[in-house]
Amino acid sequence: MPTPLAVSGREARGIDLPSATRPLRVCHVSLTLQTGGLERILADLARRHDRRVCQPTFLALREVGRFAEEIRRADCEVLQLRAANRLAEIRSMVRLFRERQFDVVHAHNTYPHIYASIAARWAGVPVVVQTRHGQRSGHGWRATLQYRWASRLVDRIVAVSDDAARLCVESDGIRADKVCRIWNGIDLDEFHYRGPIAEPVAMAVARLSAEKDFPTLLRAVAFAMPYVPELRLRIVGDGPDRMRLEQLTRELGIGERVEFLGERRDVAALLAQAAFFVTTSLTEGISLTLLEAMAVGLPVIATSVGGNPEIVIDGVTGRLTPSGDAHAVAQAIVQMAQAPECWADYGGAGRERVLTHFDIRRMAAEYEDLYLQLLAGKRGAC
Repeated sequence: MPTPLAVSGREARGIDLPSATRPLRVCHVSLTLQTGGLERILADLARRHDRRVCQPTFLALREVGRFAEEIRRADCEVLQLRAANRLAEIRSMVRLFRERQFDVVHAHNTYPHIYASIAARWAGVPVVVQTRHGQRSGHGWRATLQYRWASRLVDRIVAVSDDAARLCVESDGIRADKVCRIWNGIDLDEFHYRGPIAEPVAMAVARLSAEKDFPTLLRAVAFAMPYVPELRLRIVGDGPDRMRLEQLTRELGIGERVEFLGERRDVAALLAQAAFFVTTSLTEGISLTLLEAMAVGLPVIATSVGGNPEIVIDGVTGRLTPSGDAHAVAQAIVQMAQAPECWADYGGAGRERVLTHFDIRRMAAEYEDLYLQLLAGKRGAC
């Protein structure tokens, strides 16, 4: 399976920058530009794309939100498409892609993949790319057929983890030579090394929804409390499960030790007030919050699902646990809390791993290299 490209040395790899006339016109297509990890990645790409290589435009098929404003502040255009039905949506995209003469249409996740890929091919866009940011939505036979059919229209499927790449091939039937992996990255200018504090304060940052499995985390905290009575858990995020989770903390008798902070924009500062980070997700692509915690120098406890084992080195940057196992998570929390002498080593190793592999600049350069290689291949075939 193809591996990601390095950040520098385009000339050494035979990858040429675009001709002097103009950079590539790239259209990133997403469902929304509201709160979420995908939307945050798009905002970071708006800031970090090399303008010598490409000029990005961002198209939302539904709502826009605060990330649209961040993208605009990065001097990138944000477009919003409003259509009465899916056929009208496709036709509107066809007109837009033709008018703007995009060199690359880059769809993010399942719905944009299916409909933007059709429109891009109809409009004659030279290169079409899709990124699978995690588990694709829709697992019935109809959704699978749609995904496979749309995948025949694109030049490359990009998976954000080796696990996601494997699923593309094994579960979705995509040819291995059509799939590559580019790890997600974060903007390290926003997440400086701070290191863990001295008290056993655990931090979790995620949407409060079923796939994040906060009930397992709360039960784990309840199991761990007799062994670490000074343990505290701070949860950053909001979502449909918040009321149920707050009720569960009361039922478990840990309400005084668990704090729900809601949606926050000062995540970097909050992470600097913790000793370690914990996540009990049932599924993940490449978790941005996990990367952010490691970037500020926190040891991490994470479930061994999706791309998490590609981020966390068990026993070096933190601990990996089975998913859905509150006792295993509790054991990891107790062991972590009772070994403060290891926190700085875990945190330093985590910071180094993020610097080496998960910088947003590296991710942006890998996408740019992919665009250039695919375009060069199309021109060479003419």
